[in-house]
Amino acid sequence: MFEVTKREGPARTGVFSEGELTLNTPCVIDTIETFPSLGTMAYSNIPLYADGEFCGRFLEQQGEFFISHPASPESLKAGSGAAVMVPNWHTVITDPRNYVKWILDMKTRHPPDTMWYAPASALPSNVATLIASGFDLFDYIAVDLKTSQGIFCNPDGEYPADEYLNGGTCGCEGCLKGDLKLHNRIALESEIAKVILRIKEGTIREYLEKQSLNAPNLVSILRFFDREHKFAESSTPVARPIRLYTNSGDSINRPEIKRFMQRVVSRYIPSRTDAAVILPCSARKPYSSSQSHRKYMGAIRDRAHEIILTSPLALVPRELEGVYPAGHYDVPVTGYWDMEERNIIGKVVEDYFTKNRYEQVFVHLDGDAAIIAKDALERAGIEPIFTATGNSPTSHDSIRNLEQAMAGLPRKSHNYIRGMLSWQFGVDVDTSGMIIKGRFGNRKVLKKKTQLFSIENETGLYRPTFEGWEHLAGRYTVSIDDFVPQGDILAPGVIGCDPEIRPGDEVFVKGSKAIATGRASMGSEEMIGSKRGVAVKVRKVKKI
Repeated sequence: MFEVTKREGPARTGVFSEGELTLNTPCVIDTIETFPSLGTMAYSNIPLYADGEFCGRFLEQQGEFFISHPASPESLKAGSGAAVMVPNWHTVITDPRNYVKWILDMKTRHPPDTMWYAPASALPSNVATLIASGFDLFDYIAVDLKTSQGIFCNPDGEYPADEYLNGGTCGCEGCLKGDLKLHNRIALESEIAKVILRIKEGTIREYLEKQSLNAPNLVSILRFFDREHKFAESSTPVARPIRLYTNSGDSINRPEIKRFMQRVVSRYIPSRTDAAVILPCSARKPYSSSQSHRKYMGAIRDRAHEIILTSPLALVPRELEGVYPAGHYDVPVTGYWDMEERNIIGKVVEDYFTKNRYEQVFVHLDGDAAIIAKDALERAGIEPIFTATGNSPTSHDSIRNLEQAMAGLPRKSHNYIRGMLSWQFGVDVDTSGMIIKGRFGNRKVLKKKTQLFSIENETGLYRPTFEGWEHLAGRYTVSIDDFVPQGDILAPGVIGCDPEIRPGDEVFVKGSKAIATGRASMGSEEMIGSKRGVAVKVRKVKKI
């Protein structure tokens, strides 16, 4: 039996149980001692590059592990909770394109609640990538082989042992004893422990971007995965109550960054389209708490829709400035925008303003940001009005120009609720009569005296009450079997769900005997495909 306990994209922690054996994954063990059948398995060591005909002739299923191969028939699937082994995975680590292709093919073929073993593959330098790819179990074979070759292993790479073992670069027990084998094993164990902490903290992506730089093939694997971002996005939490650090050029392709961009273009509905003003971002989040944005807001005075241009999120409407990740990211500020940033962000600007046709668009930007906005708006068929002068949008002249440009435009109160609900739930809600009340820490959306939503401080997400769900047109619904939940809802009780659901999403639970509201612990694919684990953390239940 295998149950996932924490998810960060394909990376996860879990518990595997078989008889008296319990493994907390990811972990490294002497696998043949723990699973003796591995030492006697026949017809399992099929080369990864073998074709389907070869696999059909020789591959046999036997022993404690289900053998998965890229070319094995799609009808051949592991059972829920099984241990899955991919023999010879070490041979594809230097072939990033096939590494990612085969992972995607195999992972989508088998149930999500299976434990995956990559034999003879794990080194301290690559195990973070292996775990981030969805592997859970490892052995010491690869590091022991390096020991026999006189190679010193650490997370940065592999080096000659005679220069490093006694060179003071490591103070582990193996180095103190001059025992290379012990050092290499400890280094692998330590790196796995470090990755586990990153998964629990929700910072595995930041670590992976840094760690992958030690080898070109690891960078390529990360980038090929990003091209297939739906694979990771479906199991990436929709929000986290922590900072998101976008310190490398690869950060712009993170699943949650792409998700935010796509929702702004495809889901988000602005509450006004008479005038829009594009503003620069600020180091302080939310933007409206910064000194620069207080100046902008004082000049605009609710006479235009405020939209912030930023890297890596592209466009952040004012209504979304507090929601994850818009209210949680940090980015190195240099004033330089590389070509990939320009292309990605420019495309979002173009698509957004092609879909939402404002009568007037003002651009209060300078430098590269102004050029990106200008080019994108021209492609969208819009002639913007530029209001910033000199070297700073916050200068006295720039603010005066912005205020003068706004003169004559009608003042309209911001409808923060409609935009947020459209972005979060993908539905256009009639928000007439709805208001936000309360101070930070206890904000609520009310209609007359009825509470429809509470606003979560850490992530900015809206939490619907039962009355709030009535306004969301059946979106984000999880259908359960004929029972009344007595606590959290487990995956076996789920009989259907909205395919848009991701870990951390607010969901409405519906069954023949009860309804409930809570937060998803799994994405939709995992809810349907798993037979173990918590699917929904329930807040309230109402019997029908």
